This record gives sequence, structure tokens and C-alpha cells, in this order.
Amino acid sequence: MALLRASGISKRFGGVVALSELSIGVEAGEAVGLVGPNGAGKTTLFNCLLGILRPDTGTVTFDGHDLSRMPVYRRARLGIGRTFQRIELFTEMTARDHLLVAERARRGNGAMWKDLLNRGDPTTDEQVRAAAVLSLLGIDDVADLPVEALSLGHGRLVELGRALITEPRLLLLDEPSSGLDRMESLALAQVLGRVQQERGTAILLVEHDLEMVERCVTRLCVLELGQLIADGPTATVMGDANVRRAYLGEAV
Repeated sequence: MALLRASGISKRFGGVVALSELSIGVEAGEAVGLVGPNGAGKTTLFNCLLGILRPDTGTVTFDGHDLSRMPVYRRARLGIGRTFQRIELFTEMTARDHLLVAERARRGNGAMWKDLLNRGDPTTDEQVRAAAVLSLLGIDDVADLPVEALSLGHGRLVELGRALITEPRLLLLDEPSSGLDRMESLALAQVLGRVQQERGTAILLVEHDLEMVERCVTRLCVLELGQLIADGPTATVMGDANVRRAYLGEAV
């Protein structure tokens, strides 16, 4: 049984069909890429998986749980993490602080009220968990700088770390290389590889940078006009004539 399974997902916006009877799955520990031209329905699918949008038809299950009427926060607590295409960080907070806040929210142990009164010093366990994620990301040396002083590449890693500290079984990554140069994108790809190898985290990656996609995933799904036109091993799918025509704009 797939860790994540979306079956028969359709979504309309007025007269526009964003998704049409789309089915896709991700196995535990698997890295899957989701690519396609602009308007293919990638972000709409992500939002349906996360509960931000409710599909018109179809079902979404995670580890056997029906997510159809489950709110976003409950899906997160089941083990679904995500990052955003547009980076969402607090510029005056440090990288370490972002992780500590996310860890405290994950625990949900009622200590948040102490933070509001400046009485919520991090516990030793919280500090250790944050340090472990910072080390995994390779940003120990900038952990105590405010985010506004960091490069965009480091900012992307902070956002990834904030998702990782919640211990997700599945990470949904929405164009994590957006705004990064080639070297930053390759560094991010290396980090994602470590995350999957060391933690066994499954990944569903929406990305336009095909070099990064090829380095990060073993299976590739291609959308065109809300439909799945290819699904298989990355190298095989990248060589498919229909995919090259739809996504790369090449004549067949």
C-alpha cells in the first residue's frame, strides 16, 4: 500500500479544468518528481493533497487514513511536511529559532503560552533536536544569524529544516530551487539526498530545474493540462517523446 495515494482527483475553477481524474502515489521512503509546463496543475494537486483545496472528485489517503475531510493541521500531524515556492520565514529570527519554534509547535505541550511571556526557554531536548537538523542541513555555522543576513540558498535550507524537525514521513516540496543559482540548487539537491538516505523521508518534489530533479528523484510523474501523461523511472520518462514535446517544447 502506498504511503500517499491520490485517486481520481478532479478540480475545476469555473470553466477551467485544473485536474482531470488524476491518480498518483508515493511509496514510503520514495523520491518522486512532479513536473510539467506552467498551468499543468501541479500546484493545484499539491493544494488538494494538503487540504488547502477540496477536490471536486476523488480521494486522498495517507498511510491508510482518508484525508478527505481532514484539516491541514491534522494532515501535518499525521506526518506530512511541506515547503513553499515563495519563501516564508521571519527575517529577524535566527535559523535556530525557526527550528525551535517549529519543534515546540510539534509537541503541542502547552508551553507556547510561556513564549508569549518570555518564559519559554528551550529545553535541552529541543536544543539537541534543533542542532541535529542544523547539522544535517550543513548550516551550523550560520544557525544564530538572523535570517535577513543569510543568502537565499541558506534561507531555503532553514525552511526545509523547519519542515524536517516535525519528523514528517512525507515532504511536499514546491519548487525549492526557485530563485537559487546553479550551485545553490545542487547543494540543496545534496541535502535532500542526505535527508532521504539518513531519515528515510519520502519526497514529492515539484520543480522546474530538471538537473536538480534528475539528482533528487528516482521516479518522475509528468502533468499536462491536468492529466498524467507519464509516470516511471526518471531517465525513461525524460526520454519519452510525448514528455519532451509537452514539457521541453521539442518537436517529435
